[in-house]
Amino acid sequence: MTSPRSPGIVSGRLSQDALSQNFSDLHPPLDRHEAAVAADRCYFCHDAPCMTACPTDIDIPLFIRQISTGTPEAAARTILEQNILGGMCARVCPTETLCEEACVRETAEGKPVKIGELQRYATDTLMVQGVHPFQRASASGKKVAVVGAGPAGLSCAHRLASKGHDVTVYEAKPKAGGLNEFGIAAYKSTNDFAAREVEWLLQIGGITIEYDQKLGEGLSLDGLIDGFDAVFLSVGLGGVNALGIDGDDKPGVEDAVSFIQTLRQAEELNALPIGRDVVVIGGGMTAVDAAVQAKLLGAANVTIAYRRAQDQMPASAFEQMLATSKGVHILPNVMPKAIHGTGSSAEIELEYTQVSDGRVTGTGETFRMPADQVFSAIGQTLTSDGGLELEGRKIKVNDYGRTSRAGVWAGGDCTPGEDLTVVAVAEGRDAAEDIHATLTNA
Repeated sequence: MTSPRSPGIVSGRLSQDALSQNFSDLHPPLDRHEAAVAADRCYFCHDAPCMTACPTDIDIPLFIRQISTGTPEAAARTILEQNILGGMCARVCPTETLCEEACVRETAEGKPVKIGELQRYATDTLMVQGVHPFQRASASGKKVAVVGAGPAGLSCAHRLASKGHDVTVYEAKPKAGGLNEFGIAAYKSTNDFAAREVEWLLQIGGITIEYDQKLGEGLSLDGLIDGFDAVFLSVGLGGVNALGIDGDDKPGVEDAVSFIQTLRQAEELNALPIGRDVVVIGGGMTAVDAAVQAKLLGAANVTIAYRRAQDQMPASAFEQMLATSKGVHILPNVMPKAIHGTGSSAEIELEYTQVSDGRVTGTGETFRMPADQVFSAIGQTLTSDGGLELEGRKIKVNDYGRTSRAGVWAGGDCTPGEDLTVVAVAEGRDAAEDIHATLTNA
């Protein structure tokens, strides 16, 4: 949902120098000494709970030990064998609720080993050398189509290519990377890292990407099945839920996904327009990313309005603290009712909520607050399912990623489960293993 610009939404609120500082790397990389010190804190647990908490099953104690012995390239290989997008996951994965939360140091001291930062140190060390640590197997003669060049699709394509299969990736956008390229906060992935990681991944060979190819719009599942030995769908969630309230078509109201995508692709941040009083509706990672970036662009007042209690927000506690540290106000237990006025006099009407039997309802008590720009971050929807059986609103798959149609697998955000980059990578990898076993009768 996009709309014409409101008069209160202007560009150039901050200088280019200020913007460069605001959008610098959220977690500056560790240097060699810092990595050695951080690695030295690991107990190298034999039955490591951090490994169990990692969706891609990386041998965390092993790669940290390899860093501690001065072989970060070996550590990178350990990581990348399980998670070929380990560099990006080190930047965006919510380690504070996964591996680091399970860390024995966290349990004992409240200060976990810096697993995510150590993972970045290892993978960056290898990638800066331009080295691709894997060799492609002999050509199998099999062809696989992958629809979607996001984390799940790229992970699947790389694993299949490494086994000798020829992979054609069909991507709806003009660039690969999916949410890594278009959908995360700019301060989490700086210096065009997402594109550089894709370029590095493609060094395995055997992968061709065709852009501006969207399932259901000239690209049919039947045609793919006829032309390939197997198909993997990783089409993500391209639709955005509308607010569905009076005034949501007024200037200044748009979806947070489009805002983040525009920001991620912008060449000059000081050319991006932003409101003075910004309200973001939602409580997930997208809401936080939109709110924080609005503040970093120079918005005077930014509020996240969420319909449940703050401790029920999908965004992690770390993300919530990041938002508040940047000056974002989190307003729980409210939901939008209407948007009134336009320009500098625009307001959003919010209603206090209550929860009964798990269901959110309004109390009838409302209030208004200034809002010359409103971002909707209340979830995304599947736009093309290829006619496959659904589970809820997503494509139904079994434990191997197989769909209701023979020869078709799926993974990533378009299938049930957590919508996390690291989960998508694991699903793409595991589906590739099952596709390979099917194609080779293994």
